[in-house]
Amino acid sequence: MAEFMDLESQDGVRMPWNVLPGTKQEASNCVVPVSAIYTPIKPFPNMPVLPYSPLRCRTCRSVLNPFSTVDYAAKIWICPFCYHRNPFPPHYASITDDNLPAELFPQYTTIEYETQSPGEKMSYSSIFMFVVDTCIIEEEMAFLKSALSQAIDLLPDNSLVGLITFGTLVHVHELGFGQIPKTYVFKGSKDVSKEQLLDQMGFFLKKPKPPAGVIAGSRDGLSSESISRFLLPASDCEFTLNSVLEELQKDPWPLLPDHRATRCTSTALSVAASLLGACVPGCGARIMAFIGGPSTEGLGAIVSKNLSEPIRSHKDLDKDSALHYHKAVKFYEGLAKQLVHQGHVLDLFACALDQVGIAELKVVVERTGGLVVLAESFVHSVFKDSLKRVFQSNDYDLGLSSKYVGIFEVNCSKDVKVQGIIGPCASLEKKGPLCSDTVIGQGNTSAWKMCGIDKATTLCVIFEIVKKDNPDVTVQPLSNQFYFQFLTYYQHSTGQMRLRVTTLSRRWVAGSGSVQFQDLIAGFDQEAAAVAMARLVSFKMEIEAEFDPIRWLDKALIHLCSRFGDYQKDSPSSFSLSPRLSIFPQFMFNLRRSQFVQVFNNSPDETAYFRVILNRENVANSVVMIQPSLISYSFHSGPEPALLDVAAIAADRILLLDSYFTVVIFHGATIAQWRKAGYHNQPEHQAFSQLLQGPRDDADAIIKERFPVPRLVICDQHGSQARFLLAKLNPSATYNTDSPLPGGDILFTDDVSFEVFMDHLQRLAVQ
Repeated sequence: MAEFMDLESQDGVRMPWNVLPGTKQEASNCVVPVSAIYTPIKPFPNMPVLPYSPLRCRTCRSVLNPFSTVDYAAKIWICPFCYHRNPFPPHYASITDDNLPAELFPQYTTIEYETQSPGEKMSYSSIFMFVVDTCIIEEEMAFLKSALSQAIDLLPDNSLVGLITFGTLVHVHELGFGQIPKTYVFKGSKDVSKEQLLDQMGFFLKKPKPPAGVIAGSRDGLSSESISRFLLPASDCEFTLNSVLEELQKDPWPLLPDHRATRCTSTALSVAASLLGACVPGCGARIMAFIGGPSTEGLGAIVSKNLSEPIRSHKDLDKDSALHYHKAVKFYEGLAKQLVHQGHVLDLFACALDQVGIAELKVVVERTGGLVVLAESFVHSVFKDSLKRVFQSNDYDLGLSSKYVGIFEVNCSKDVKVQGIIGPCASLEKKGPLCSDTVIGQGNTSAWKMCGIDKATTLCVIFEIVKKDNPDVTVQPLSNQFYFQFLTYYQHSTGQMRLRVTTLSRRWVAGSGSVQFQDLIAGFDQEAAAVAMARLVSFKMEIEAEFDPIRWLDKALIHLCSRFGDYQKDSPSSFSLSPRLSIFPQFMFNLRRSQFVQVFNNSPDETAYFRVILNRENVANSVVMIQPSLISYSFHSGPEPALLDVAAIAADRILLLDSYFTVVIFHGATIAQWRKAGYHNQPEHQAFSQLLQGPRDDADAIIKERFPVPRLVICDQHGSQARFLLAKLNPSATYNTDSPLPGGDILFTDDVSFEVFMDHLQRLAVQ
C-alpha cells in the first residue's frame, strides 16, 4: 500500500478505488462506495502558500489547477470540470510554457492561498467557556478542580475564559467582578431564551435594547464592558477563576433516598451557547463541558430521577422503548443548529461509571467538530492527560490552535455527484447540480461548515457515479479522467484566512472485461476501503430501523469476492484473491467483531463515543480501531509483528496489543512468574529487565501520539484483565477444538474463527 500512502503524504487523500468504475451500474457492482477520505488541513512541509487570491472558473467556480488546459497564445485556460474557456486577468500576462504560476505546476496538486492581509490578526487567540457539573461526590469534585486548575495554568494569556457551573440550578459566574463572587442563577427545569438570558443578566442596563433583529456581539449594541463581565482574558481573571474553583462545593440540594441527583446538563449547555452567541458570534469559541453523571432535568434529560427506572440500553433503543431518547435528541439537534450558526464548538469530557448521555449529545459534538473523552473518573489518566493535551498546542494542535470556523466545498466532474459526508461537519444546504438524490450522512449540499477543525480532522466524502451505460455509442469520450477538487477555507493560527485547494484526477474504466477488472483491482486501497465500510455501516446502524449490519457486511464481501476473485465455478478450493484484495476479508472479519458493529456488552454512550472518534480519524488510526496491531517480544527475537490470533500467546512471550482506545501489555505465564519473583531486579538478569522494559517504552510512544489518551492495561496470562487482549484475538483455539499448543491458551467463545469464516466465504463466492 506504499503508493497509496505516498498519495496521502502529497494530498492528504486516500480513496478505496484509485481507478474508478466508469458507469453507475459498474459502481454499484463494486460494493465499496466510490469515496475519498480527506484530511483538509493536514500539515505539508513543502506546500506553497500564495500571497494572492485564486483564479476561478466563471461557470463552476472551480480554482485554476495543474489539470487545466492552457492556451498561452490566446491567454485563456479551459476548466477540466465544466470545459468552460476563461481568460487570464492582466497580471497573468507574462504566462508562457516556461514561465508558469505555482498553481499550474504538476506537482502542486495541493496549494494554499492567503486571502487576507497579515495585519488583521485577532486580539485574542481562543475563547473557552468551561461548563462544570457539581452533582458529583466530594472526592471526584477535588480531582476535577485540580485538573481544571492545571488547564487554566496552560491557557495563553490572551485567550478569553468564562465559567458556568450546574447541578439543580445553572450558575453563570461573573468573573469581571473580582471583589466578591457574583453569579446569575437559572432554573434547571426551564428552557431560557437568549432574550430572557440577556435581560436577566443586565446586558441592557446602560444601553437600551435594540428595537429589532438578533442580538449578537458589539455590533448590536452590546458594550464590550458588558461582554467582559463574563468573558475575560485568562491573564486578568486567573486569580478570580481559581478562587471560584477552590470555593466550589458539591450541589447543595437535598437528595431523596432512591433518587438520582437533579442534573440539568441540557439547560447549562443551552445557557452557555446563548451567552457565547450574544457575546462572540462567529468567533472560534469552545464550550468545554465536564459531566459526571446522567442528565435528569430539563429538555435533554436521558432518565428520570427515580432510581427504579434504569438508564436506556441498546435493547431499549432497538425496541423504541427509551422514554426520553427522542425528546433529548430533538433538543440537541436544535442546539447543534444554533452552535453551527454561531460557529462554536462543543467538547465533552464525560467521567462517570454511569452513562451521561453521549448517545444523545453525539449530534452536537459531531456537527460542531468537538472533541469527546470518556473515562470512569476525573482521576483517570485517560481524562487528565487528554485534557492537558488539548492545551499543549505545540504538540497536538487540538484546542488552542484548532483552526476555527472552516468551510469545506467539493467540485467534481459532471458524471460524478456528491452523496454526502460522514464526519465532523454540518451541511450548509448549498444545493445544485453536484448533489445526488441519495443522501448519505450530511448530504444534499456541496458545501459544509466545520466549526472546529484541527490537523487530524478527517472527512469521508461519498460520491455517486451517474454516467449511464450506452452500448450504441461507439465514439470514444473526450477524456477518461474524473476530476475532484476540495476547497477548505479556514482561519490559520496567524489570524489570516486561508484557502487550501486540493485537485485530484482519477482514471475511469468502462465495461466489465478482464482487463477492466485488473485495472480496478490495481487501484484498490484495502485500508481505505475498510475505513469507508466501517463509517458507512456505523451510519446505517444509527439511522435504519431493522438494519442487520453483519448480514449487510457479509453480503457486500461475498459480492466483492465473487466479482474480483479468481476461481472455477462451484469449486471453493480453486478460489484465490489478488494481493491487492487479500487482506480485505480479514479487515471485514475484524470489523464484524469490532465495537462499532457488536453493541452487546457496550452501553449506547460507549458505542456513540467509539463512532465519534472513528468518524474524525485518518485511515491509519481507523484501521487500528478495526483491526488492532499485535507485537511480540521474547528472548529468541526482537520485537516482531504477531498474528492477531490466540496462537500468538506463549508462556515465554510478552505481547503488546494496540486497539487504539486501549493499549495492553500481556505477560505470558512464565514471564509473569519471573517478574513476581523479582528476577528483573537482579544484576545477572539484565536481559530479562530489558525484555520487560521494551513493551513499556513502545506503549509510552503510542500513548504520547494519541488523542484521546488510550487506557493502558498491564496484565498476566490467566489474570482477570487478560480479557482486554483475548476479546480481540481470532478464536482459532476454543474449548471446542483439539488441545492448543503447550503454554498457549484457548478462548471460551462460540464465535467462528477466521479460517471457518474464509471457508464459508469461498464456498459462497464461487456459487
